[in-house]
Amino acid sequence: MESAAYLERRSQLEQYFDRTAAKAWEHLTSDAPVSRIRATVRAGRDRMRQAILDMLPLDLSGRRVLDAGCGTGALATALSARGARVTAIDLSPTLVELARQRAVTDEEVGSIEFLSGDMTDPMLGWFDHVVAMDSLIHYEPADVVRVLSGLAARTRRSLVFTFAPRTPLLTLMHAIGRAFPRSDRAPLIAPVAERQLRTLLTREPALARWRTARHALISQGFYKSHAMELAQA
Repeated sequence: MESAAYLERRSQLEQYFDRTAAKAWEHLTSDAPVSRIRATVRAGRDRMRQAILDMLPLDLSGRRVLDAGCGTGALATALSARGARVTAIDLSPTLVELARQRAVTDEEVGSIEFLSGDMTDPMLGWFDHVVAMDSLIHYEPADVVRVLSGLAARTRRSLVFTFAPRTPLLTLMHAIGRAFPRSDRAPLIAPVAERQLRTLLTREPALARWRTARHALISQGFYKSHAMELAQA
């Protein structure tokens, strides 16, 4: 069952990415010139996308893959290029429409179904693999584990997700962000220590048949994110 905190944060994210930040996100994920800070974020995201792809088979022909929190669709397009039948979903209809337009340009739309909604919706069906790049980093650890448990129940092979590693800088930013009025800030990132997250995953009964496998930490300028793979034990 979804917690009140999860539902509140999900609503904040939908409004932020669909209205407040849609144009900025479109710009960041294009090849247009950006500031030095945003350039590090763009480069970091490119590296993380490749790290996630490296945890998946080169040939995904015939396999269903869920891109949970697809944003502007770069990862979904890369998965499609490997032969996957991709379901790409995001809370923001604006970003989903942009992803759809970019996929048409890349001529990969034939194997991607774009949807706007909640990544946890059981009506999405079963998947061979699930990827969630930087879409769970805004939720508290307990909610992240809850979401992963629900996704694992409908996944045959592996889940790859990212979390925000707890560092002194991120912890400070998190504390400062809480000091500002809600209307004046973007949805917070919720840093978590890797050891704490692994413990929560191990203690979750719904994930008893899953194990943590490969992982990758990407740190580039203002972009810091940690990818972790869950595989069937």
